[in-house]
Amino acid sequence: MSQGSPGDWAPLDPTPGPPAPPNPFVHELHLSRLQRVKFCLLGALLAPIRVLLAFIVLFLLWPFAWLQVAGLTEEQLQEPITGWRKTVCHHGVLGLSRLLFFLLGFLRIRVRGQRASRLQAPVLVAAPHSTFFDPIVLLPCDLPKVVSRAENLSVPVIGALLRFNQAILVSRHDPASRRRVVEEVRRRATSGGKWPQVLFFPEGTCSNKKALLKFKPGAFIAGVPVQPVLIRYPNSLVSRHLGEGGLKVLWLTASQPCSIVDVEFLPVYRPSPEESRDPTLYANNVQRVMAQALGIPATECEFVESLPVIVVGRLKVALEPQLWELGKVLRKAGLSPGCVDAGTEPGRSRRISQEEFAKQLQLSDSQTVAGAFSYFQQDADGLVDFRDVALALAALSGGRSLEELTRLAFEEQAKEQAKGPGRLLYKDGFSTILHLLLGSPRPAARTLHAELCQAGARQGLSLCESSPAGPVSFLSPPGDTYLRPSQTPPASSPGSTTALANGTVQTPKQKGD
Repeated sequence: MSQGSPGDWAPLDPTPGPPAPPNPFVHELHLSRLQRVKFCLLGALLAPIRVLLAFIVLFLLWPFAWLQVAGLTEEQLQEPITGWRKTVCHHGVLGLSRLLFFLLGFLRIRVRGQRASRLQAPVLVAAPHSTFFDPIVLLPCDLPKVVSRAENLSVPVIGALLRFNQAILVSRHDPASRRRVVEEVRRRATSGGKWPQVLFFPEGTCSNKKALLKFKPGAFIAGVPVQPVLIRYPNSLVSRHLGEGGLKVLWLTASQPCSIVDVEFLPVYRPSPEESRDPTLYANNVQRVMAQALGIPATECEFVESLPVIVVGRLKVALEPQLWELGKVLRKAGLSPGCVDAGTEPGRSRRISQEEFAKQLQLSDSQTVAGAFSYFQQDADGLVDFRDVALALAALSGGRSLEELTRLAFEEQAKEQAKGPGRLLYKDGFSTILHLLLGSPRPAARTLHAELCQAGARQGLSLCESSPAGPVSFLSPPGDTYLRPSQTPPASSPGSTTALANGTVQTPKQKGD
């Protein structure tokens, strides 16, 4: 099944030049003076009544949810519930859920397309995920099963609804839990229609709907057909107050006279044999199809431990590295990074406190000191490694070439081998370099380090002397040239991370930096 690109990105201004991609993580709320007055009046009159009635209905859901699973053993809950429990409780929860959203202002749910049967598409994938009101999509889907965090079971009423739903639960703190979830998703999706459909939000988190985040492969592991489901909010404000706090979002929504949601069922996507074997390829192709239907770009952006990142080759790089923010803080304080004496002893850690940090950088403003100090990883005693400070300052000074900066990073972070001559860069030092210079999440950098070391017999990376390159490609396993790619990456746009042909990763400059 051939897929096309989601379309060209329109420039934000008429001046010529490459268009800038939208940032799917930035949430904006712009209200005119008249809108603010309207929301103040409606918020004082309409919102309190709606929210109160909605909470009453929410608690009325609990008896129906409890009744469906009352007296059933864990073994019985491993199979879909049938009989009178299914009939009475399912329709009771479905009706009260529709009443709940109606009371909050969602007077209309407009459905386009036709929902496929559980035999035609065992899995539903919904996007874009832009607000915690998105579970309203469960209503036209006839309450499919969902995947949720195990911690939500302890939340009053919500926990009961998850048990009623026979949700697939995953614990973020237990790696074995993720494997069990994959097995359970595959078991239900391949049950031949025995289980109801499973609904996923494959983006995994909320965005501002300007672009689709990278789809996670969990919904596509089973390799079965999926039906894409699009969610749209025609009301301009329903989906634009996402960056606000939960209570404020609830209050603003309840203050609107009428909120409308459009749910569109796209044709069932049947994977090719190659897509069935490769969940990531399958997820990427479905993402492009949904992006085309929405008229927005499909991006490689995703969240890793609450940090927005973009994938460059096999490396995850922060969408906006904190190094830029550190540079802004120091320049605002009138400090030139190149003028700081950051002498360090190669391979040796020197821990410093916030007071020593301020003295070393000659900073006097307490707020500036706290902001700059928080950029660096602190130990249990609140101390940071001054080698990290020195490397960040060297990168910000701009006085070193990529080769010189790479050598400096290696000299400061590499350690002597326990057996044999020479020094190697182990996973902690490697992840520190990538985190400081590129904003890469430390777990992702450690994973990359392990992959690179598989080709060599040692547990660390050496400094390759063969050719100059950047902070990533200049580090490789002994005798290996793994990090010097032969393929030329696609051209990037302003404001994004650039991957050069020789393997270096270079972050763009911001205005005023």
